[in-house]
Amino acid sequence: MMIALIALASTLSDATLDVVTRFNDAINRHDAAAVAALLADDTVFENTGPVPDGTRIEGKAAVAAFWEKWFVSNPDARFEAEEVIVSGDRCTVRWIYRKMRDGKPWHLRGIDVFTIRDGKVAAKFAYVKG
Repeated sequence: MMIALIALASTLSDATLDVVTRFNDAINRHDAAAVAALLADDTVFENTGPVPDGTRIEGKAAVAAFWEKWFVSNPDARFEAEEVIVSGDRCTVRWIYRKMRDGKPWHLRGIDVFTIRDGKVAAKFAYVKG
């Protein structure tokens, strides 16, 4: 699948894209240690559920624990980036989340809005269609 990448040319945008790419690669590898290493101490994650507003998780330890548990519950899950838009310390990733559900392929589409600070994920806000 071809990924559309839109970025304003800047060193900050390049660094932001690098962090988000490494973070998403770690998520797809289900590598909890690599995910934790990319989180700022005061990171904030807003999950997609429950509707309508999702769950807000604050702090590196709590967010890392969320992902560690999520990996166990979703062993075959993957996120495929469809489009990545980067501007300075902000990055938006439009994605398809795929896994098996009840023995059948299943997917969900959504976006993540990242803020990167000092080479770490300071915020990740997730939204889904549906």
